[in-house]
Amino acid sequence: MAPDVGAGYRDLSLWWGAVPAPLPDRPPLAGDVQVDVCIVGAGFTGLWTALALAMADPALRIAVVEQEVAGFGASGRNGGWCSALFATSDAALARRHGLPAMRAMRRAMHDTVDVVGAMASAEGIDCHFAKGGALDLVRSEAQRARALAEVERARGHGFGPEDLRWLDSVEAGAMVGAEGVLGATFTPHCAALQPALLARGLADAVARRGVTLYEHTRVERIEPGTPRAGPRARTRAGTVSADVVVRAVEAWTPTLPGSARAVAPVYSLMVATEPLGDSFWAEAGLAQRQTFADYRHVIVYGQRTADGRLAFGGRGAPYHFGSAVRPSFDRDPRVHRLLRDTLAQLFPALASVPFTHAWGGPLAIPRDWHSSVGLDRQAGLAWAGGYVGDGVATSNLAGRTLADLITRADTDLVRLPWVDHASPRWEPEPLRWLGVNAGLWAMAWADRTEERTGRPSRLATRLGRWLGE
Repeated sequence: MAPDVGAGYRDLSLWWGAVPAPLPDRPPLAGDVQVDVCIVGAGFTGLWTALALAMADPALRIAVVEQEVAGFGASGRNGGWCSALFATSDAALARRHGLPAMRAMRRAMHDTVDVVGAMASAEGIDCHFAKGGALDLVRSEAQRARALAEVERARGHGFGPEDLRWLDSVEAGAMVGAEGVLGATFTPHCAALQPALLARGLADAVARRGVTLYEHTRVERIEPGTPRAGPRARTRAGTVSADVVVRAVEAWTPTLPGSARAVAPVYSLMVATEPLGDSFWAEAGLAQRQTFADYRHVIVYGQRTADGRLAFGGRGAPYHFGSAVRPSFDRDPRVHRLLRDTLAQLFPALASVPFTHAWGGPLAIPRDWHSSVGLDRQAGLAWAGGYVGDGVATSNLAGRTLADLITRADTDLVRLPWVDHASPRWEPEPLRWLGVNAGLWAMAWADRTEERTGRPSRLATRLGRWLGE
């Protein structure tokens, strides 16, 4: 019997438990190599970039270098929302880049949801893709005010009910049988999927197209190109020299020299129930596998999985000093207990149902909450990331955009407003630790205040612009 080379990854998440065994045995880098494009990181960003490049120019020599295995990071642990959500709000994008640029960015995100489904299907990847849309539930008057204001802003930005609409309590209840729902907003621009199966399927797809994947190879530093030599990705086992090196490591970015303050890694945690029976789903709904959240300030998110579970996640874990990313941070009993309690508040029938999985992982937050993608052609360095947890679809758009930038394709994608955006650096420690955790605490406090008073939190309003709103 062949050894299961992926046995150590089965407990990373509910999603990883369904990855077929054994994993392909992809060897690490052994010596120096020369390629056209080196991609550091085999998550969604790196894999979508490799696939788009291989499709655009099959002659390109492409190497992907990953310190663990493809899909190890957030790509194999997230909530499985393939959504049109973008880290920066439409209002903030319009203020910074202008209304036409904001609309172009929003439409590109809408389109990307379908592109992900189509590309996965074309590559034969069964990632349980189901485009049922997304519900944001309203469970208080303060939340109703935010929801109606969001719909009004969407209309002012030129987006109609086909993009976002208000549902009254009857319409919302017909979609989801959650407790205490006063209404909801609904967008069709979201699909539920199984992220680890998508990530692993993409790894197989790029390998079929001739891309070389070096797993279990940690890049210790990325060096820009000079007039005499191109950029390099250096590892203990050897150096990958290329015309372009792409940084696609998201929350692990601070581990690279010179990038300690580029993003703040913040953990998002998840739980999942056992498969639930027909009697539960007859009441709970989500028949089209709509994803769901609500209008509280501390973000929560959930989906009905293809095998009939509820997978539910949220923020609440602290930011760790020095932008530390460690396996021990993936599980926090306090936060996991809070997630189980919150889900049981939404669906009281879950109070006595076993939860079979609890996991987590880091996401990357830029200082201005603005995702970016770009290429410094003189240095030969490209990058994408800072998705603030909205990376399942955004990473696909990033990969296609990077491919166009690298191959010099003149497309609408390379003119989107996030291209070449440079976020400011985070403050040095301990200011970073104090600021990020104070923001997380303030959002939780705002939720408690609204629950007690029934009125919108002024503190949350003041913090909104700092959070990219």
